[in-house]
Amino acid sequence: MARFVYVECLVRADMEALWERTQRPELHQRWDLRFTAIDYLPRADGEPQRFRYAFRLLPGLVVTGDGVTTGDRHDTGSRTSALRFSSDHPLSLIRSGSGYWRYVQAPDGVRFITRYGYRPGWGRAVDLVFRPLIGWATAWSFDRLRLWLETGQTPERSLWQALAELCLRTLTTAIAVTTTPAAVACLVGAAAILLPPLPSTPAARRCLRRAPHQGKAAALAHLETP
Repeated sequence: MARFVYVECLVRADMEALWERTQRPELHQRWDLRFTAIDYLPRADGEPQRFRYAFRLLPGLVVTGDGVTTGDRHDTGSRTSALRFSSDHPLSLIRSGSGYWRYVQAPDGVRFITRYGYRPGWGRAVDLVFRPLIGWATAWSFDRLRLWLETGQTPERSLWQALAELCLRTLTTAIAVTTTPAAVACLVGAAAILLPPLPSTPAARRCLRRAPHQGKAAALAHLETP
């Protein structure tokens, strides 16, 4: 049975700039936590674009897969990019899937939307843990991309800032637990968890995670499974 993830983010940037940083693989892999590398393969005119992707679990341990993608521009000014993907790697938590990106022009920017479904690679029990994580990673990555386009902060700097902020919150909580009464330590721990990240730190919570409808991109009908 397929599992679906939906994420939507308002990006206050030019449509062309957003399209470039999501469609060029060397730029896409910089902001998306779900991939370590994306490589487009040679293609003939008129054929969908095939690609290979990889995610490095550990040094020397890389999960790989293949996919096919295509993009459409619409008369309304919106755009759609659809893809199918699969992996036969034994460690892949996603066996196969399909989805789309939608770029919807709005008065104050572009609504950048994704919806994708997948067939779990390790069964339903493992997917109960994995699906919230992959949804969070998608939303966090979308906000990381938004910061890159809106403020010029590079994805690499966003990652280091997020790690630094996490370390600071963890250290503050640890100090409170070891040096203050239990009630104070609980308050500090709650604040570390609940306080929103800095405006310049990516946050999944800034993205919409519930789909208003369950439509599919028409472009998916023209893509074969890789």
